[in-house]
Amino acid sequence: MTSSNLIQAADLGFFVSLVNAGSLSGAAREQGISSAAVSRHLSLMESRLGFALLNRTTRRMSLTPEGEVYLDYARRIHDDIEELADRLMGSKFAPQGLLRVNATLGFGRSHIAPIISEFCSLYPKVDLQLQLSVNPPPSTDDAYDVCFRFGNPPDSRSIAKFIAPNRRLLVAAPGYLKKHGIPQTPAELKQHNCIGIRQGDEAYGVWRFQSVKGKSRSQAGEVVSVKVRGNLTTNDGGIAVNWALDGHGILLRAEWDIRKYLDSGQLVPVLGSYRSPDADIYAVYAERHRTSLRVKTLVEFVAAKFKAT
Repeated sequence: MTSSNLIQAADLGFFVSLVNAGSLSGAAREQGISSAAVSRHLSLMESRLGFALLNRTTRRMSLTPEGEVYLDYARRIHDDIEELADRLMGSKFAPQGLLRVNATLGFGRSHIAPIISEFCSLYPKVDLQLQLSVNPPPSTDDAYDVCFRFGNPPDSRSIAKFIAPNRRLLVAAPGYLKKHGIPQTPAELKQHNCIGIRQGDEAYGVWRFQSVKGKSRSQAGEVVSVKVRGNLTTNDGGIAVNWALDGHGILLRAEWDIRKYLDSGQLVPVLGSYRSPDADIYAVYAERHRTSLRVKTLVEFVAAKFKAT
């Protein structure tokens, strides 16, 4: 049997779709066929190859070592084919095909999801899968085409496009400050109940600040680190904001998550003459997606939406 018979072009897209779906039944729903048909296709592929690609039980499936290699190449070849089509067709055609997007839970739910809804109304031929997670996946994770995250990732192998600035602010409910007083320096936070958020790789319970004389970052002073404490901790930013609204303590949170409460007066700024390190919003994607029409169009669309707000 020749190599062209061992691996067929249709198998590559099928296998990528199957793994992305996470199960035979999920792949069947996405492809509009029966689970039995998905199982037969997979079995036929494995029969031609002479080894298993997936370990599967009634409840779950996982990649075999050979399956991991097959998936890696299948994704790359699949992407290359779509990139070729994009280059040949250029701007003559609207984006189409599968687009896998990741964002953090609260931010993805409140900001990215509504923008994606508009995007798909404009580009109905794009099949978009949005996955929300507590922490951003590693930049080397090949499960997503685009990740919207806070902060420029250290991995230089990925492209990180700046989407929008995002300050992190100290805030509290007026009632809490009336009862416990308003801190005048970062050191005074040690005497306050500070609401903790365990997210990402940041050192938990350590807040960093710089004194600011003007709006320019170049005017920021020396970095001050404060070890804070409090009786409430969560890994969900939305819960932390609600606790702050209820008057339980001082919160350090991204501006996008609290702007409406600042505008309404339900939360007020604390230590306004100090700046916490910003968590600017970036779209991160692999170098191979640089010329992808789908990726480029989505990233530009999201950036334009944030610029307009």
